[in-house]
Amino acid sequence: MALIQQPLEPTDHTRSVFELIGGEPQVRALVDRFYDLMDLEPDLLELRAAHGPSLDNARDRLFWFLCGWMGGPDHYVSQFGHPRLRARHLPFSIGSVERDQWVTCMGRAMQDVGVEANLADRLLASFFNTADWMRNRAD
Repeated sequence: MALIQQPLEPTDHTRSVFELIGGEPQVRALVDRFYDLMDLEPDLLELRAAHGPSLDNARDRLFWFLCGWMGGPDHYVSQFGHPRLRARHLPFSIGSVERDQWVTCMGRAMQDVGVEANLADRLLASFFNTADWMRNRAD
């Protein structure tokens, strides 16, 4: 089972990951930077191609999902129900290249928006596990 389906436990148990990262403004900045990088960086072409011509819906859905997953408002579940991540991504061809590019892009985005290094490392480990679990194509 992928780690991303359960909220990430903060090491500071007095505050959620959502609070540690900076709440909705910082989650939005992270998601926006993630998709901006996907549009800009030539080494993320396969990842960008998998998203179709517009990133608008993907931006909103990832923002809504991450808010709840990090311990903040559960926008995604209130709008769409259980995330069913793997099922919702089955129509997309996801292999090791897409997995690695997703994690790389998110790592760059976290660095660019100033996510604290220890928190970013913990998030990246969880993101990698989930991205690996989402693969639906043998390479």
